[in-house]
This record gives sequence, C-alpha cells and structure tokens, in this order.
Amino acid sequence: MTIAPVIACCHQGRMTAILFRPMTVALCLLLPACASLSPESRLRAGLVEAGLAPKLAGCMAEEMADRLSLTQLRRLQSLASVRKSHIGTLGVDQWLHKVRALGDGEIFLVTSKAAVGCSF
Repeated sequence: MTIAPVIACCHQGRMTAILFRPMTVALCLLLPACASLSPESRLRAGLVEAGLAPKLAGCMAEEMADRLSLTQLRRLQSLASVRKSHIGTLGVDQWLHKVRALGDGEIFLVTSKAAVGCSF
C-alpha cells in the first residue's frame, strides 16, 4: 500500500485535505517557476524589444507597471513589433508617437510621465 502525501489547504474558509501523488506534487512545485515573470519585468522586456534603451526601459517599467491595467499593458505589448521597422534604438519622442497612436489617453499619460521622469 502506497501512502500519498496529504496537503491541507484553505478553500472558502474551510480546511480541506487533498491527496496528491508524488508527480502531481512535483508539478505543483515547478509551476510557479514558469509563471514568475512579473508584469514589470515583462513590460521592461517589451520596451527593450520595441527599441528603447535598457536603462530607460527599466526605469519606465517600474513607473508604469502599477498604474496600467493588464489590458493596457497588453496593448503596449503590441508595440514591441515597432522595432522591426526601425534600425537601432527608438527615441522617446518616436516611442510616445507610437503610444499616442493607440488612442488610449491613460496609457499615453502614464507613459509620457514615466518617460519624462526617467529621462533625467
């Protein structure tokens, strides 16, 4: 007879015992490692991919990640393909022009404030 590990978890205010097989436990432990990229780190990578300088992208991502919704962050992610049409890095003015073209005033406001704050 094999004894499976028992893990207690709290679901809707009740303690529940869950039986896990060893393989399931291993998968549960490894799953968070796959989903460990924060919105800030994904935004930073997207800004660099779009052509902004890495230092500027890191600073801007720090400022923007908490102020934009996930839907707005996804819309910004669509601009990562901009780099393919430009050689080298984008200037802040070129980047803001592309962001403004998205037609979302809040995205433009948050992005432009971050760009100005991080440029100095």
